[in-house]
Amino acid sequence: MRKAADDLFGKAALAGPLELVIDPLIDAASGSQSAATRGMQQTLIEIVRSSYPRFTVLPFDSQALARKPVVLVGTFTAVNNQGVPDGPRDAYRICLTLADLKSNSVVSKGVSRARPEGVDATPTSYYRDAPLWTKDQATDSYVKICQGTKLGDPIDPGYVETLTANALINDGTLAYEGQHFREALAFYRAAGKLPGGEQLRVRIGTYLAASKLVRREDMVDTFGDLVDYGLQAKQLMVKLLFKPGTTQFIDDAQVTEPYPMWLSQIATRARQKGACLEIVGHTSRTGLPQVNERLSVLRAQFVMDLLLTGAPDSRGRMIATGRGFKENLVGTGKDDASDALDRRVEFKVIGC
Repeated sequence: MRKAADDLFGKAALAGPLELVIDPLIDAASGSQSAATRGMQQTLIEIVRSSYPRFTVLPFDSQALARKPVVLVGTFTAVNNQGVPDGPRDAYRICLTLADLKSNSVVSKGVSRARPEGVDATPTSYYRDAPLWTKDQATDSYVKICQGTKLGDPIDPGYVETLTANALINDGTLAYEGQHFREALAFYRAAGKLPGGEQLRVRIGTYLAASKLVRREDMVDTFGDLVDYGLQAKQLMVKLLFKPGTTQFIDDAQVTEPYPMWLSQIATRARQKGACLEIVGHTSRTGLPQVNERLSVLRAQFVMDLLLTGAPDSRGRMIATGRGFKENLVGTGKDDASDALDRRVEFKVIGC
């Protein structure tokens, strides 16, 4: 982290003094924040204050953004250190980028790698509680700024457009994680009305806040909106948690209580849109490959049977398949909250 930070701040070709805001660091594969990314952000602030006084760190809010500061974005991603695409994720890649809003360009970069030992990649509570994941243009733009640019490149206009909304989304996320659910809901609703605010994080945050406030109708409507968003993107990844090595959901009523509503909304919305679905099971990278592949198929079949219980007329519009751990997003094989997305059930829109 120190190496990447020194490269980033030491090589920034900008005359000081400079104002800096940090758009919270994320995991590039999942778009989530974790204990590790939060800790890295605090470390960056401490490094700036102790070693690079020409930078002044401002809060990530609309007032600071109006001053056109330098924005720091960063990703922390599990990778195979030898570059093997489907190999075990045995290292983390740190990528940091400074984007200057005054010149509208990338002005510095810092990259390094870290060993996985001691890294706590457990998602923060917002991302742990999120019911699903799907591709999101706002997250893709963030990752592109960090990983797909070089010095002097212009900043993606799509990313700049989302910045004020991103700041409100961050406020909502912190309010949710502080158990201030009404405030969180207000932040998410305000963000959704801004340019660039039509983001998956807003929809998920609205659902989570409504669930904590026990607003049942809002929960159903908002989850239905999430399903529609995923069906439109032709990919909907839902976190349905199973007991290890089985096709039964985990014994945690607080976690599994909304599953029937989720599955009902998926079946209903897919039928309304006339969509055909491939239901794909996934497992994390533990155990024998052939066993995992078989287990992933059985889990997909189990979920399909649940969908068909409420929508028997959709039998000809669904198939169940499994990928084992071939399409892991996280890939660390820890089998805990940090790689829950690797044990997802995916709903893909296919030709009928």
